[in-house]
Amino acid sequence: MSTAQEYREMSVEDLNKELINLRREQFSLRMQMGSGNAPKTHLFSVAKHNIARVKTVLNEKKAGNK
Repeated sequence: MSTAQEYREMSVEDLNKELINLRREQFSLRMQMGSGNAPKTHLFSVAKHNIARVKTVLNEKKAGNK
């Protein structure tokens, strides 16, 4: 998934699972870089941007429930 609109259609529970998966992916990329396996460097920013999208949608949903 890559668009905020797709994330907005997901439930809060699914978004939390997606956030955990994205953070695992980001951690995996950091470990690959540290071990000498240079992954494609653009994947760092892609993971970071997707994490930000998910967190933004979670905050929108949280604010909408008040």
